Amino acid sequence: MTSNKNRRVVVTGMGVLTPIGLTVQEFWDAMMNSKSGAANIISFDTSRVDTKFACELKGFDPLLYIDKKTVKRLDPYAQYALSASSQAIVDSGIDVANLSESEKAKIGVIFGSGIGGIQTFYQQSIINHTQGPGRVSPFFIPMMIPDLAAGYISIQYGFRGPNYCIVSACATANNNMIDSYFMIKQGLANIIVTGGSEASINEIGVGGFNASRALSVRNDSPETASRPFDLTRDGFVMGEGGGALILEDLEHALNRNAKIYAEIIGVGLSADAHHITAPHPDGAGAVLAMEMAIGNSDIDAVDVDYVNMHGTSTPLGDIGETIAIKKVFGEHAKKMNLSSTKSMTGHLLGAAGAVEAVASILAIKNGIVPPTINFANADPECDLNYTFNKPQKREVNVALSNAFGFGGHNTSILFSKFFHR
Repeated sequence: MTSNKNRRVVVTGMGVLTPIGLTVQEFWDAMMNSKSGAANIISFDTSRVDTKFACELKGFDPLLYIDKKTVKRLDPYAQYALSASSQAIVDSGIDVANLSESEKAKIGVIFGSGIGGIQTFYQQSIINHTQGPGRVSPFFIPMMIPDLAAGYISIQYGFRGPNYCIVSACATANNNMIDSYFMIKQGLANIIVTGGSEASINEIGVGGFNASRALSVRNDSPETASRPFDLTRDGFVMGEGGGALILEDLEHALNRNAKIYAEIIGVGLSADAHHITAPHPDGAGAVLAMEMAIGNSDIDAVDVDYVNMHGTSTPLGDIGETIAIKKVFGEHAKKMNLSSTKSMTGHLLGAAGAVEAVASILAIKNGIVPPTINFANADPECDLNYTFNKPQKREVNVALSNAFGFGGHNTSILFSKFFHR
């Protein structure tokens, strides 16, 4: 038996619900075709908000994954979490029906949401205001709080290992994956279902981000509004959906002959200690997170081939992350491929890190870097290879995935091809 200190953590299953694809294969095919998921919002009347478009899910049917009674008791964010996790569990080949109780006790669920059940909160607040607290749903609290997705996943599959969620705004999914990584390294679990989900495209969600001046208002061209690193970028585009990964102890995965997509070889976390919403202008916190991820791995900075950037299409954020990458990688920054898949999916907030981890792993698996679409106007302060507009073939042995959040939370995860050693 491998000692806890030397435990290796691999990815053995993946699932996604994104605005450009409702399965991993659909998601990959859409990225390879440089597809934008942005369009005019259809889920609510946008007459009172400044931004009238977003990257909504299209054609999602929760009944493909969840029974009708349970669907009614889940906020959409939890529906997305449970559905993406169901995909990942099937993909992993875990034989749920034949697991022993001792095996279930070593399978955990660490799954988060940056905002949680905001749709339920909004609807029930209206009911409370117009009809009184006596008419508020008895499921209001469990539908609203962000930890219930993890709880429902464990209930559906009987997984009795570590079970909780971390909330860190747009770094949420990465933080949940990082905690899962450490849980497995420490021997507290053999398998963990992890990731993030978000469903905040409603009037108060869009209105709130409009009030903070974070969103693009390019209403005349929604499909091109998410344009990271372009000189004319004016804010991010909201997205919704979920991403789930199955992380597993390598020895356990090999013993059950599981397919292995990639290995996590390093993680990094830091704080900007600067501002509640604005990133550090010099990328100081991002530098610390990336350096930590590389520093606790067995590779050097020059071994990184691809960075899936946080790249939100905000004026300050894209510049700050570019500065940070130059500080961490030096001359090698010009030799890597970078991209922001948010140009296609929009910003999935608490789900972003999980969806982008899947994109990073698929880049490793397929030897193709997903593009940053919608580029037209060069920004002299964003002068690296962002893989503009079209995917690029390239051998990717190591990929770094960044996710940063309001509050100054910075996270980085290093994925590599799996090698026996």
